[in-house]
Amino acid sequence: MDREFYLGAPSCYADIRVASPGQSAYFIEVKIGYSRQRLIEQLSKKFKQLTPELADANRVLLVVDSHRHPDWAEIEALIREQLHSSLTLEVWDENRLLELIRARFGLAAAATSTESLLDVREAVDRAKGYHAFGGESLEAYEDDALRSQPNRHFSHWRLRRLWQSRKCAPRDVFPPGVYPQVAVLMADMCSFSSYVRDTPDQRVTRNILTAFYTRARHQILNYGGMLYEFAGDSVIGFFGVPDGDDDYMESSLAAAQSLISIGKSISTEWQRSIDRIQPSSGLHLGLTVGDLQIVSYRPFSRTHFGAIGDTINLAARLMANAGSGELVVSNMFYNQLSAASQAGFEGIPPIDAKNMGKIKA
Repeated sequence: MDREFYLGAPSCYADIRVASPGQSAYFIEVKIGYSRQRLIEQLSKKFKQLTPELADANRVLLVVDSHRHPDWAEIEALIREQLHSSLTLEVWDENRLLELIRARFGLAAAATSTESLLDVREAVDRAKGYHAFGGESLEAYEDDALRSQPNRHFSHWRLRRLWQSRKCAPRDVFPPGVYPQVAVLMADMCSFSSYVRDTPDQRVTRNILTAFYTRARHQILNYGGMLYEFAGDSVIGFFGVPDGDDDYMESSLAAAQSLISIGKSISTEWQRSIDRIQPSSGLHLGLTVGDLQIVSYRPFSRTHFGAIGDTINLAARLMANAGSGELVVSNMFYNQLSAASQAGFEGIPPIDAKNMGKIKA
């Protein structure tokens, strides 16, 4: 599942793309609160022309508040006309969405209000915890800090795999210690201070940052990584902890590429909300590999921890030398990629990294 998936045309990003092995991909568009005109224009812009990025997909799933449109039947017909002939349209209105929530999570949400959606999120988190750590039943599953905190840093499917392979208690899934050959990914928003300065309505800033945090977190977890932390407009993810699949280096690169797409989409969205043209946009990223030490913030704790290691500092130095929409990687990381992945890179002049000497990247 990819958030803000680039569709091959300028400023065109699908909200979500879902691809399952052996099945056609499909797109999910969440369009709550859109006017008739904007709804039709957005879907036409994204899905009218066939691009290579659309070639393996067969439908668009539209989540929409159709009850707010008295002429919904007419709008839906117009949307179907705008989609490329290879794509079918499936509509989830509020009733359909609430029906699925009841069926999947056993929650009788009354409406898609803020209060109801908070209950839905709690139910979803509970289901994720049950998927990760198991138990007699979802109804009998009891959440606690040792289960809920790892779910903030890892995907539920990754935790399930770790827990089953290690055959250990939740407390021992990710103990303090030294972890070798961890891929560290760091990404930061370009011209962030300028965007904030030129945004009179600070609600826009908060909404943009929330969108960035949500989408970046999803993509890091989606590719099997660990979300370490957000710091202002930066995000740090680890790959290969507490152990890594054979392709975790490639997965970290795929996550970096997806973050580049998210950065472009977020910047486009922000620029549309303000008058002054910004000097740069998107994200710039650094990606390294090296040893990492996980340290508890207090004795015996497994729920609050920090990470130290030169590889984090190096990722920050490389990121600082990346331009808008660029990823800079260390030589050691580059050398562990496949030949196909290496083909997308080119060498750059040595980087003078503060307190670290000159770095080849």
